[in-house]
Amino acid sequence: MNLALLDRLCAACGIATGYRDTWGEQRAVSIETQLALLGAMGVTVASDSDLERALGEREAQAWRRPLPAVRVVHAGARELALSVALPEVCAGLRFEWTLVEEGGLRRAGAFVPGALAVEARRRIAGASFVRFTLKLPAPPEPGYHRIELRAPGTAPGPRASMRLIVAPRRCYLPGPVQRGRVWGPTVNLYALRSDRNWGIGDFTDLCALVELAAGSGADVVGVNPLHALFPHDPEHASPYSPSSRLSLNALYLDPERVPEFAECTVARERVASAPFQGELRALRAAGLLDYRRVAQLKLEVLELLYVHFRERHLDRGTDRAHAFRAFQRAGGEALRLGSLFYALQEALHARELTAWGWRAWPPEYRDPASAAVAEFARAHAQRLEYYDYLQWNAEQQLDAAGKLALERQLGVGIYQDLATGADPGGAEVWAAQGLYAGNVTVGCPPDEFNLKGQDWGIPPLLPGRLTEAAYAPFIALLRANMRHAAALRIDHVMGLTRLYWIPAGEPPDRGGYVSYPADDLFGVLALESERNRCMVIGEDLGTLPEGLAERLDAAGILSYRLLYFQREADGAFTPPAHYPVQALAAVSTHDLPSLRAFWLGRDLALRARLDFYPSDELRERQVVERARDRARLLVALDREMLLPSGLAVDPVSAPDMTPEFMLAVHRFLARAPCRLLTVQPENIFGDLEQMNLPATAGTQYPNWRHRLTLALERWSEDTRFLALVEVLRAERGAADTPDHDE
Repeated sequence: MNLALLDRLCAACGIATGYRDTWGEQRAVSIETQLALLGAMGVTVASDSDLERALGEREAQAWRRPLPAVRVVHAGARELALSVALPEVCAGLRFEWTLVEEGGLRRAGAFVPGALAVEARRRIAGASFVRFTLKLPAPPEPGYHRIELRAPGTAPGPRASMRLIVAPRRCYLPGPVQRGRVWGPTVNLYALRSDRNWGIGDFTDLCALVELAAGSGADVVGVNPLHALFPHDPEHASPYSPSSRLSLNALYLDPERVPEFAECTVARERVASAPFQGELRALRAAGLLDYRRVAQLKLEVLELLYVHFRERHLDRGTDRAHAFRAFQRAGGEALRLGSLFYALQEALHARELTAWGWRAWPPEYRDPASAAVAEFARAHAQRLEYYDYLQWNAEQQLDAAGKLALERQLGVGIYQDLATGADPGGAEVWAAQGLYAGNVTVGCPPDEFNLKGQDWGIPPLLPGRLTEAAYAPFIALLRANMRHAAALRIDHVMGLTRLYWIPAGEPPDRGGYVSYPADDLFGVLALESERNRCMVIGEDLGTLPEGLAERLDAAGILSYRLLYFQREADGAFTPPAHYPVQALAAVSTHDLPSLRAFWLGRDLALRARLDFYPSDELRERQVVERARDRARLLVALDREMLLPSGLAVDPVSAPDMTPEFMLAVHRFLARAPCRLLTVQPENIFGDLEQMNLPATAGTQYPNWRHRLTLALERWSEDTRFLALVEVLRAERGAADTPDHDE
C-alpha cells in the first residue's frame, strides 16, 4: 500500500498518524488502526486505487457545492469574505446574494463571479471549477443567520444556502467571578444522603444544598451529569454513559414535590404505608445505593401521579394541562424521540431480556422513521406521554433549584456537567444514527492513573456529518444543558479539538486521534454561553493537544486544575501563587481517590488487587512515588506555613488524614488566584471510597453507588464543615453580590 497516499487520505479525514503521549513520547498509530478509523468514517480502502479514488472524492466534494454547509465567524469583523465554488461556465452569470438575519432582516446584493478574485481552479471529471472570493459587508450581530445565492433567469440555475454563525470571541463570565475568587461544593447528586430522600439524592436535596451554600458564603453548587439513563435498567448507573444528554434522569425527581402528590390520595396512602416507609428507611441507611429498588419505589408512585394527572388535569383541560402541552410543543422532536425510545426499550426488554439497547432490538424498530416505530407510537401514546410527564416534572424541579440559587444571590449558581458522549444503545444515538461512527469507541491512551488506557464505550460523532448538519446537534446539546445551569463543565473538553478513537475489539493503546472543527465549535460554544448567561469550565485532564491551554484562555473558558496533578518539573506540588487565574481549582474528581484515600495509598492497593498494573515493577514504582508525594505535600504546606501543629515534613508524623490536615490542604488550594474553587464532601468528611474507578465494570467495583457518610441535614452541625467554611471565607473572601442584569 502506498503509505504517502495513505498519509494524505488520513490528513484529509483528520486522522493523526501519531501523537505525543502523557510522558512526552511520540507514538505512531499503526497502519491497521489508520485503516480501521477510515473504515469507521465510511472510507474503505484495500488498494492504492482505492486510496486514489477516496482522495479524489474527498477533494472534489468541496468543489461541487457553491457554499459549505456552515461558516462560523467572529463578531466585529469589518467585512465577510466568502469562498464561492462554481463551474467555470457560470463565471459570466449575474448572481444575487441574500443575507437573512436571525430576526428576519434581509440584506441583498449582486455579483458576477468573473469579476471577483480567483482563489483556485480545479478540473473534476472533465469539468472546470473555480473558487472565487466574494466580499460582503460586515457580518451582523452574534446569532444564527443564513446566506443564499442564486442566479436569476437560469434554468434551473445554481442555487446555494449556507448557515452563517456569528459568534463572540469569549464565553460568558459572571461579574462576581470576574471581580473575585468564588468557591462552593461539588457533589455527586445521587450520593447525597438525607433524612427525607428515597435512598438517592434528588432535586429537593439540591435545593437544600443551595440554601446551605448560600448561608455559608459559597457562590456555586456543582453536580455530576444529570443526563437521562435507562429507566428499564436502573443498574446501568454511569452518568458518563447516559442514554441521552438531551434529557434528565427521572430518578432525581422528588415524588413528594410533584404537584399531583398533594392531590392524589392513592399515592399519599401508598407512601405512608408501613411497608413503604420500612423500605425507605432501609434505602436511606444503606451504604451503597440500590438503584433497582429505588427505581421500583419511585416509578411506582410516579405512575400513580401520572394517572391522576391525566384524570384531574388532561381530561379537564386545566391550566396545568395547558402548561404540559406547551412543554411538549417546546420539546418538539427531541422530546418525542426520547420518550418513544424509553417506551420502546421498556416494551421490547420486557418481551426479550436480550433486547438491551436499540442495536439489539428487532430490525423493524431500529430506524426511528420506520413504519413499525410509527405504529408503536400510535398504539402506546399514553406511555410516551408518561415519559414526557417525567421529563416535565424533572425540568420543573431542576428549574426550581436554579431559581433558588438566583434568589439566594449565589454569585454563580448551579454548575452542571456535560458528559463526553452517550451510550451506543441509548436514545441519543438511536435518534441520530447517521451522525455517529461505527465500529469504534472513544477513550484515552495510557497515562499515569490508567496505565492500560481507557475505553469509555461511547461512539464518536463523525466530524464531517457534524459540519454538514451545520452544528445543529452540538447547539441542541448545549442548550439542553445550559437551560438551568449558571455554569457548565464540559467533560474532556479536548473533544472539541480531537477525540481518541479505538477500533472495535482492540485495546485502548491501539487507538488514534481524530480531529474536529475546533475553531467552529469554540465559536458556537461562546455564542450559546453568552445567550444562556452560562460560564464554561473545560475539563482538560489527560493527554492534551498542543495549544489547548491558550485556546481555552482566549475563549474565556476556565481550565480545570487539580491539586494531585499540579506539579513542578521536579515533581513538587505547585505553589498556590503559580496556579492560573482563568481556572477552577479542586483537590480531586469522582474518577480519582479522595484526599484521605490518596494519602493512605488506598487507590494503589485497589489497583493492585484488580490487576491494573502491567508489571510488578510499575506497581512498585508508583508505591515509591506515592511515598514521595506524601513528603512533597507536607513540604508544600510547610512552605506556605500551613503545617498543622504536631506535623512535620516527615510523612511518619501524619499516619492518617486528620481534619486539621484536611483543612490545611484546602487552605493551601484556596490561596490560588483561580477564579473558582470547588470542594468535595468526601474530602471534607474523610470518606475513603472512590466514586468511580475507571476501566472497571460489573462486579469489579461498585462504581457510582457509594453514598456520602454524613446526611445533608448534619453538615451545618459538623465541625469539619464549619471549620472549612471559615477557612474558605478567610482565604477567598465574599464574592460581590451578582448583578443579574449586567
